Formats: sequence, structure tokens, C-alpha cells
Amino acid sequence: MSNDHEAPLPEGWEMRTSRSTGMTYFMNMYTKKSQWERPEAPADPGEVRCSHILVKHAESRRPTSWREENITRSKAEALDILKSYRKQIVAGDVTFVDIATKYSDCSSAKRGGDLGLFGRGQMQLRFEEEAFKLKVGQISKPVDTDSGYHLILRTV
Repeated sequence: MSNDHEAPLPEGWEMRTSRSTGMTYFMNMYTKKSQWERPEAPADPGEVRCSHILVKHAESRRPTSWREENITRSKAEALDILKSYRKQIVAGDVTFVDIATKYSDCSSAKRGGDLGLFGRGQMQLRFEEEAFKLKVGQISKPVDTDSGYHLILRTV
């Protein structure tokens, strides 16, 4: 039988020792919930906080925004615009917040794109899946949803 305690724990977990029993248990560093069984997968943070930049197009669910009453750009044009924003942000030419504030088609633009904390089941599935995969400080590749194309920045 191999010694479990040698292998590194999945991300987000910590091994602790119970003061009362001396037994080893595992703590999810995000939710602060503990369990006796050694975790197999990275800890699910339960909630994440993200900011995003949304570029809508003519096929978006609601092709209108605070910036434009009638959005007519094509899906391909929207993707090109978002890729250009990402390139500028990654190069350090502009900040995510600057682009979100000036150009995002979401009303969250007035908060620099901040969507606040959210858990599973609160966002469109593709958006949620990407948001929960990101590490804090990481920016997604363009994500396509019914709303348009998004860049997602995980902040918490």
C-alpha cells in the first residue's frame, strides 16, 4: 500500500491534523469545509469573482447596449474586436478595466466590468465553465455565449 501523504494535494486543499483525535483531515481553502477522505480533484471555490468585457453583435440575444441602440456588427467583427482588446491588455498597452469601462457592451462597464461574486448556475454555462477554470488574475480567450463574445478576468 502506497503512502497517501507523499503525493501533492490537488490545488486548493490543505492537509490538517485534528487536535482532538490526531487524525489527518483535508480542508478546502475556498469554502473552509473539511473532509476525512483525501481529495481527488482541485477544490471548487464555490464562488468566483470576475470582470468581463462584452462585445455584442447582430446575432446577440439583445443586440443593443448602453453604447449603441442598434448593434449591427457581424459575429466575426465582434470576435476580431475582442481579440484586439485582449492583445492590447496582454501587451500591457491598456488595462482590462480601461477597455471594459470604455467599450464593454454590458452595463457592468460602469464598474470596470466587475460582475461581483457568483456561484454555479448563475451565469450562462459557457461563461461559468470558463470563469471557474481561470486562476485569479488570468484572462480567458474569447468566450462565445448568447449575449456575444466575452473576455473574462478572474479577480477572486
